[in-house]
Amino acid sequence: MNVLAIDTSNQPLGVAVIKNSLVVAEYTKNIKKNHSVQLMPVINQLMSEAGLQPSELDRIAVANGPGSFTGIRIGLTTAKTLAWSLNIPIVAMSSLELLAYNGFYSNSLICPFFDARRGQVYTGLYQKEQRELRSENEEVNILMEDWLESLKEYHQPIMFLSHDLDAHRETIVNTLGEQAILPDLPVHLPQTGVLAKIAMTKEPVDVHSLTPNYLRLAEAEAKWIQKQQES
Repeated sequence: MNVLAIDTSNQPLGVAVIKNSLVVAEYTKNIKKNHSVQLMPVINQLMSEAGLQPSELDRIAVANGPGSFTGIRIGLTTAKTLAWSLNIPIVAMSSLELLAYNGFYSNSLICPFFDARRGQVYTGLYQKEQRELRSENEEVNILMEDWLESLKEYHQPIMFLSHDLDAHRETIVNTLGEQAILPDLPVHLPQTGVLAKIAMTKEPVDVHSLTPNYLRLAEAEAKWIQKQQES
């Protein structure tokens, strides 16, 4: 199976290519730049280096959020366009779940999160179960302080994964103390190769009904709805 995987849902940009069921190319960049400018050149480069033509792809995989509204739209639009034009299946995966796989071999609970500004985060809680990750609860958009207070109830170690970790490190340590595991190793960026491998066995979704997983409305949309309710 040949798979192209895309993740532009947050600041890191990731693209991976599977050829004959093996990850042969993977690209990750964690620099604040416009994904819309970078994405297609990276896809073209990796496909060329892998010796694959678009017509040889069997599946497209995409991380569909939560995260940056603009980033999610860029990745999802590109992935859906490719899947539709090539007439091949598309697989979507939560961006939080994808990041959580970086802690797959830990015996602790795994808490991936992305900063959502104003003290809020997009987050969830996962635990290894045989060869998969099991979600312990629904993904949420929540104040980090409230989230950490709720995690105290688990009374077991929790590994935090995020490229935004430093912005919340002090709050995590002050709230959870030794319960918190904050890895120093480079495990805080999602691995698009993992997305590509999981996509080989994950159930495809309908390309036309696939939508972004924002977890919350854009600020402009929220304000518009509030005005309509008040009028």
